[in-house]
Amino acid sequence: MSGTYAVTMGDRGRLVVPAELRARSGLAEGTPLVLTETPFGVVVMTRAQARAHLRRQIGDANLVDTLLAERRVAAAREDGA
Repeated sequence: MSGTYAVTMGDRGRLVVPAELRARSGLAEGTPLVLTETPFGVVVMTRAQARAHLRRQIGDANLVDTLLAERRVAAAREDGA
């Protein structure tokens, strides 16, 4: 499933994704992509892949509940000051 492909940046910043990789990845003309800059280089993902990657990173954390709890603690501190 994994492969390494050498490509060359074209005019106006265009890259050609090899046909084999496009077919295997389900990439078609007009597919929205997300480019993420990392310390190791640039990662190209579809939006669905980016969402899945982010969900794996944050795990089961309920960010809304966490934020609300933090705000309640901060508000209680402000009321007590």
